[in-house]
Parts: sequence; C-alpha cells; structure tokens
Amino acid sequence: MADYHFVYKDVEGATTQWDDIQRRLGNLPEKPPAFKPPDFVPRVDADEQPKSKEWLDEREADELEELEDDLEDDRFLEQYRRMRLAELREAAKTARFGTIQMITGSDFVREVSQAPPDVWVVVFLYKDAIPECGLLHTCLEELATKYAETKFVKIISTDCIPNYPDRNVPTILVYNNSAVKGTYVGLQKFGGKKCTPECKFYQDNLPFN
Repeated sequence: MADYHFVYKDVEGATTQWDDIQRRLGNLPEKPPAFKPPDFVPRVDADEQPKSKEWLDEREADELEELEDDLEDDRFLEQYRRMRLAELREAAKTARFGTIQMITGSDFVREVSQAPPDVWVVVFLYKDAIPECGLLHTCLEELATKYAETKFVKIISTDCIPNYPDRNVPTILVYNNSAVKGTYVGLQKFGGKKCTPECKFYQDNLPFN
C-alpha cells in the first residue's frame, strides 16, 4: 500500500523561480548557503608519525623508554634515543635540590635521617646572631646551587641539639644512608673569615662529586 504521508523534498539548497522573484522583491529572506561538509583530513596516529631527532627531543623520559623496541631497525635513532634518555635522567638528578632548605627539629628525621640512600645531606647548624654563620651560609648557598644533587638543609643549632654551645657554631654535619659521615665544627675548618665557596676543604671533605 502506498505511503500517502510521504512529503517530497527537493535537493538541499534548490529553489524555485517564484522564490527567486520574491527574494528580489524582499518578500522572502535570503536563501541560506547550502551545507558543505569540511574537507576530509585523515587522522594521524602519533605512533605512525615519522621518527626524527626533533621528534625524539619532544618526548619525555617515560615516552623514550617505551620506544626502546620501536627503533631497533634504525641504529642512529636508537643511539640518539639512549643519549636523550641519559640527558633527561641526569637533568632530573641534578635538579633535585639546588637550595638550602630550612628545617626544624621535628623535620630532622624525615628530611635527614630518612633521606634516600643515594642522597648525601649537608646539615648546617647556625645561629642568626653569630657573624661566622652568615659568612658560611653565603658560601653554602652558592654550593647548594652548584651541586644540586646534594641536599642542603639548615637548622638552628639548639633546635637540632638542645643546649648546643654557641662556641661550636657554625657546625656542619654530613649524612648519608641514615648515618653521620662527617662533623665539622667552627668556621676555622673552612678557612676562617677568608672562607669562600671555592675553599679546597669543601672539595676534599664534602660530597660534591
């Protein structure tokens, strides 16, 4: 049985001569433009993009690790991937600290004693009123920036060790793997008032390597 409810529809955008006359007379609104779909652009899978040095430079360390099996057929890119991965790992390592962190007695165990085994910690015991502490602090600030793989912390001497005598301040304690590796009392150990960040004592005794 025929469907008498069917309504004939012309091609989209088509118009009649009568409609065109009425539009010229201003009796009908302008005809809307015919629908035109956007040009087809094939989706590019990131995994299918050609690999290059520039492409590898944009990858994070975890992405480079995942590419280990993908570059086996390209010896040059595989070598470059390994080099970039080593650079990123070294950058992450050396950017670990870089400043002197202020701690309190309640922070000591977490920040110093429980530091990871591969981290050396330089603990600076000081008092603001003692001029020698200010001089050593200036040197340690520069060293902390230069040797960012070493953790530097500072703590008021009596907050770290109750009743610690002021005559022993400044003091430096060096920790690694939860143990004290060195204790240096007084500014004379570091060249006295001529103390500088380049003092040979730092290079010979503290973990700057």
